[in-house]
Amino acid sequence: MSFESVVQTLQEKERFVLCPHYNPDGDAVGSVLALADILDHLGKETLCFFEEPIPVIYRFMTGSGRAVSDIKTVRSFLKAAGDEGALIALDCGDASRLGKYQEELLSWHPLVVIDHHHSNPGFGDENWVLGDSAATGEMIFELAKKLGGTISSEAAECLYVALSTDTGSFHYSATSSHTFTVAAELVRLGANPARLANQLYNNYTLGRLRLLREVLSTLELFERDRIAVIRVSRTMRDRTFTTLEDVEHFINYPRAIHSVRAAVFLKEIEPGKISVSLRAKGQCDVSRIAALFGGGGHKNASGCTFRNMEMDAVRDALLPHLIAGLQLQQSEE
Repeated sequence: MSFESVVQTLQEKERFVLCPHYNPDGDAVGSVLALADILDHLGKETLCFFEEPIPVIYRFMTGSGRAVSDIKTVRSFLKAAGDEGALIALDCGDASRLGKYQEELLSWHPLVVIDHHHSNPGFGDENWVLGDSAATGEMIFELAKKLGGTISSEAAECLYVALSTDTGSFHYSATSSHTFTVAAELVRLGANPARLANQLYNNYTLGRLRLLREVLSTLELFERDRIAVIRVSRTMRDRTFTTLEDVEHFINYPRAIHSVRAAVFLKEIEPGKISVSLRAKGQCDVSRIAALFGGGGHKNASGCTFRNMEMDAVRDALLPHLIAGLQLQQSEE
């Protein structure tokens, strides 16, 4: 399915449930809230469904208060909508990213997928996937223009947050001239870069800094300092009175080491369940490695989850593939 079919569905239907991936980042939250506002201005009715409450760091965005986490509300909304309803999955790289209500959400039709992960298999009835796009928020901007919808100052701020966070403050390789063009237009429409940067990057708790100190103390380097591994345990979070929300962007520290080409962040979600974030520089493709373990994402930013394993075992399972990836990169240079 194409961009045109997605546009047609949004024009023809009247009621929409917007759903991001679980544990949503700035792109997911910003894209959902912005699209909801855009559809509101087109006279549509929207429901923003988040499996869990929006992370505290993103609750400053206008519209965050409209998020609901009760699946019963979704059922009632879509049942009442009937043929006029549709579900839109935003920034979900695959169906599993829909979270614990995956099976139920997949049972609603039409299911529209809007995403920028090149590993996305297209799990919806209609799929608009642009792997070269810097962020799903960048796609929502283009969608709004095609629909002839209004991008309010509130929606512009949400989309700017989506762009800023998913490009690593415009550092990542997916950042293009088009990304800056979109960002400039969002600023013209009312997004305030200084205020948003202050909210996103200068708004941390003391507990987060104490947790960062503990996480950085776990740093391990491998393969002539080209692979960096850090970790966070539940015990560390409990000791610093923090949550998983507080570890966002921590992986950027080991990735910033001059010699490092691939960084790994091991996060203990619960005993035996380890979430892995992978970041890379240059031509090292960590999405291929994540895919080997049921995950996915982008070439330089991907992730996966391991179950019934301890962190040392997860690290040891990943290292041979990371080393092979670096060797392949070196042979191609």
